[in-house]
Amino acid sequence: MSIRVAATGVGHWHSLFDAAYLKTLLKIPGAQLVGVQDADTALAGERASSLGSPPVFAGIDDLLARTRPDFVVALGRHDAMAAAAHRLLDAGVPFMMEKPMGLDAHEVRGVADKAAAKRAFAAVPLFQRYHPFVAQAQRMLEADGFGPLSHFHFRSNRGSSARYVQWGAPWMLDPMAAGGGCLRNIGLHGVDLFLHLAGGDAEAAGAQLSSSALGQRVEDYAAVILRGRDGVVGTIEVGNTFPGQGADGEWKLAGRDALLVQQGGSVRLMTVKGEQEVAEPPAEPLAAVALRDILARFQAGQPPQTGPEECWAAMRVVDDAYRIAAKAEGGWRMAEG
Repeated sequence: MSIRVAATGVGHWHSLFDAAYLKTLLKIPGAQLVGVQDADTALAGERASSLGSPPVFAGIDDLLARTRPDFVVALGRHDAMAAAAHRLLDAGVPFMMEKPMGLDAHEVRGVADKAAAKRAFAAVPLFQRYHPFVAQAQRMLEADGFGPLSHFHFRSNRGSSARYVQWGAPWMLDPMAAGGGCLRNIGLHGVDLFLHLAGGDAEAAGAQLSSSALGQRVEDYAAVILRGRDGVVGTIEVGNTFPGQGADGEWKLAGRDALLVQQGGSVRLMTVKGEQEVAEPPAEPLAAVALRDILARFQAGQPPQTGPEECWAAMRVVDDAYRIAAKAEGGWRMAEG
């Protein structure tokens, strides 16, 4: 089935790099990129030249009027996301929007409320949910394979935040434009997984942030402790301090009877009977899996797996973590301005 797709805020690095949504889009049978938009039209033109040279627009309204897309992939600066989401909802155009969908939970709450009122198709690709670790954990939870849960651990230490500058998004180093550093960007995935796997509710019980490694105005390391339902503890550890290419990461979900671990993509299960590999690394990038799933659900008339409501739930916890870190004795506060 053919689908005409437009993209907004293509100055965001995920247009071509890392998640590379628009490069993936061009590989999906029947998908056509009919236009791209960004307030920085020079940067949008550079992006377009790598995407088959679709028309470039400075404004979202002009993009929608001139291309009349079936669907929109919405990216953009964090401080412009909520306004763009409201424009798309008011125009009645189905879309997916990259997280965090706003600067804070309050902005995302407004988007979620309008999307629900309009019964709109509004997806947020929280793509870590597509990892085989999550599917295995869900099967075990349904079968009570863990027994009472104990804790969830999410560690993701990516490369230097200098990559954002190299990818045309220097605003990611400005806390007023990005809403924070690695906690807002990477940590949101970990918080979402904790909410998804450990009962759907949590609050931040402690947080510490640091910008000592890179000396930027946004944090390059964050450690957050979550308190979930029935006493389940979550630890979220994220950073932008991995040297060179690659990353250091590990997820764990532990209970009385089992420990499930994801490291290097592979998934291992440990019980009193021993240890076994229960899933191999994903065959392709999770962002690509998420994009295809979102488009397939839209075309089938099904709701997205995750949307503004799930994004808001994680953003609320992240906001709390920032407040706790700012108030902590000897803690850390984002530079202003």
